[in-house]
Amino acid sequence: MKTTRVRLSVLATVIAAAFSIGACTTAPTSVATQAAAETTRLSQVRLAEGNWDAFNREQLDRMIATYGKFGPNYNPARPPYVVFDWDNTTIFLDIEEAALIYQLENLRFGATPEQLDKAIRTNIPAKDFTQNFRNAAGQAINIDRIANDITRSYTWLYQNYVGMKGDRPLQAIRQTPQYKDFIAKVRFLYEAIGDTFDHATSYPWVTYLFTGMTEPQVRALAAETMLWQHGQPVESVKWQSPAELPGEAGVVSISWKNGLRVVPEMQDLYAKLRNAGFDVYVCSASYIDVIREVSSNPAFGYNNPAERAYAMELERDANGVIQNRFRAGYAQTQGAGKTETIKRFLVSRYGYGPIFIAGDSEGDQNMMKDFADTKLVLIINRLRDGKTDIGKFSRIATETYRRPDAKFLLQGRDDNKGVFVPSQLHYKLGAKEGQLLK
Repeated sequence: MKTTRVRLSVLATVIAAAFSIGACTTAPTSVATQAAAETTRLSQVRLAEGNWDAFNREQLDRMIATYGKFGPNYNPARPPYVVFDWDNTTIFLDIEEAALIYQLENLRFGATPEQLDKAIRTNIPAKDFTQNFRNAAGQAINIDRIANDITRSYTWLYQNYVGMKGDRPLQAIRQTPQYKDFIAKVRFLYEAIGDTFDHATSYPWVTYLFTGMTEPQVRALAAETMLWQHGQPVESVKWQSPAELPGEAGVVSISWKNGLRVVPEMQDLYAKLRNAGFDVYVCSASYIDVIREVSSNPAFGYNNPAERAYAMELERDANGVIQNRFRAGYAQTQGAGKTETIKRFLVSRYGYGPIFIAGDSEGDQNMMKDFADTKLVLIINRLRDGKTDIGKFSRIATETYRRPDAKFLLQGRDDNKGVFVPSQLHYKLGAKEGQLLK
């Protein structure tokens, strides 16, 4: 794999400033100096045009100018702070899901077969999955049936792959039915759990696949995933387990989206906020070591301090080896857990809430509404259900569009290209026409 560094530059915007010249009060040279200083000041905080919706960019510029260090009321002892979701907000697609694919394709696991068997069953009820997740014959599947198949195939891989306890190279392993069965059924199980059970059950499940690994190993995996995905096409990919190895669950198939991308507009926003004296934080439902790596690694253009990331936490043993248990005393960083995390670590420190929140899903809607200090909320339009809070916030954004007092901003995106679009519209993968609301 060619590991070229991601280099995405952002053009600075040059803003012209006009000043009135008093007849006897200010010399022309002084006015010119002031104008030059003002141009420099504004260029430090104004966002690059990029593919922002113009109104959204104006509102963000206004917030930065009003509350940042170049504004009249900025107090460095009480700096404003902002909180971003990561997946499908700061980046295009989901880094945890992409890392899962990379982990599966390259068999980057630290667990023994016994440990993996326990990890994939962690907190999953024995009930059948929803109708959407049956096998090719239309038969119901539950965790016991599919976990038995996954563990059986993984045991064979563990004993034969050179990266584990065997002697066969990955290229040869990838041709085997055990490999194809393993990767398809793990990815299928991830979706089935999400469709069948509540978020408190499904969100942390994928992190348990890091059982047996250490922080450096997970961070390396995350970095490699980012570099690999950047070279992949934006498309839908389908996996199917082999017919010659049906096991107890039978033949299953699953589709997922490929082509994770960094978002230049968000890279610029992070940088401009920091330059203007805002403290920038990430609060994500992905695993903490993954988020720390991708948000702070200069190769990916966000350059945010690793310690300013909050995400899913698991227990570790005395040697730093990850366990399949959620970290005691920590909230899941999704839904109400994001609010709880922000209150615990940030409100307790600053004495006030975030001035700005950015997100895209139901997992972000609590933090969007729970802080009186929040002046502006950015929603990446993914056509959320109008019955959910974020769906309602999206509608408010359309109703208050172009109003100077708008709190909710809806930013459009094209899922065919993995980029923002300069409107509120969302373009589904495969669609040529954009859609405003679900």
